Amino acid sequence: MTERTERSERTERGERHERLPRATAAAGGDDDSPPPARFAYDGHTWKEIAYLLGNLPASLLGFVYVVTMLSIGFGLTMTVIGFPVLAAGLGGSRLLGRLERARARWLLGVRIDEPSPLPRRGTGYLQRLWMTLKDPVAWRTVLYDFIRLPWGILTFTISLTSLFVLWPVLPFIARGLANADRAMVRGLLSPSDELERRIAELESDRGVVVDTANADLRRIERDLHDGAQARLVNLAMGLGLAKEKLLEDPDAAAEMVAEAHGEVKLALQELRDLARGIHPAVLTDRGLDAALSAVASRCTVPVKVTVDLDARPAAAIEGIAYFTVSELLQNISKHSGARNASVEVWRATSRLLIQVEDDGRGGARLDGGSGMRGLADRLDAVDGLFVIDSPQGGPTVVTAELPWRDRPVGEERAAR
Repeated sequence: MTERTERSERTERGERHERLPRATAAAGGDDDSPPPARFAYDGHTWKEIAYLLGNLPASLLGFVYVVTMLSIGFGLTMTVIGFPVLAAGLGGSRLLGRLERARARWLLGVRIDEPSPLPRRGTGYLQRLWMTLKDPVAWRTVLYDFIRLPWGILTFTISLTSLFVLWPVLPFIARGLANADRAMVRGLLSPSDELERRIAELESDRGVVVDTANADLRRIERDLHDGAQARLVNLAMGLGLAKEKLLEDPDAAAEMVAEAHGEVKLALQELRDLARGIHPAVLTDRGLDAALSAVASRCTVPVKVTVDLDARPAAAIEGIAYFTVSELLQNISKHSGARNASVEVWRATSRLLIQVEDDGRGGARLDGGSGMRGLADRLDAVDGLFVIDSPQGGPTVVTAELPWRDRPVGEERAAR
């Protein structure tokens, strides 16, 4: 029980370590708060004053654009061109939002990531039109520009008046008004952190899945062409020669048939190995425990396998878990120099956890050229997690997490 608790704590620490950069990047990096206001007119103060004075022309431009765009767009919705015109207007509001974010970054130091662009590839015209019409980024920019005109007039008036009348305390006034602007920019012009981050991750993961599938197809094609196909061609040629010699030289024909029989066995073995590489039959029939034990038996290092699952996960998750452990054990055989290794698989609420440990030389890294980066990308593509703890001198502990998905009832019965 204590070991399982320690494993869970290590996994949680690794999860925090891996996901921290993503959260930081989505939030816009480090703290972008300005230094405390002072009576002296420093660079921050002058930038804030310039921003406040620029609020009037910027808000006037945005207000006129939004009112005109909404009036024309909604006025024409009774016709065929109404919705395309409104969509084009929303696309322009995205451009205005980008300009406002750039102005805030330059003068206020507000660090805001740009929202993810709307997907264009693989979508039809009507689908792109509908995605543009319901784009939350564009509609938040419309709201921002619509409510900014009174604020722009107020900040312009106060800043310009204070510059001549209340100039000793203007740095404090400018800081207060600029902080309100910072809050509005962050609230309405920043991407929705979780949604935008998730969209970006899914777009990246989709590319990883496509690349991985293409690589697997090329590997299967290469193995078939260089292995079983070549043997079957030799087999056909050998049987053809044996057929010609059958009447002339029966003994030579018998030898050639015997060689062809050996080629058939080798071709069948290569086809079995190829099928095992695609999806092993033992995994389908008996599940992870038996499949991982079979993989461990082929490892050059003694491996202890412990699988603590009260049910089988979905076939896709089970397959990813199998191939993850299989590749990790291959790395142990080739690179670790270990004497012993262990594989543990268990379920923790809605996650399937895998821990592979060896007492080798350590030093494993994601960028070490041993396929670790590919494993991490594959797990990330299904919302998984991959953490390596491998100091120089060892031991190496690799923890992988996969989302648990229950196996459908019909699939479960078929497996049994």
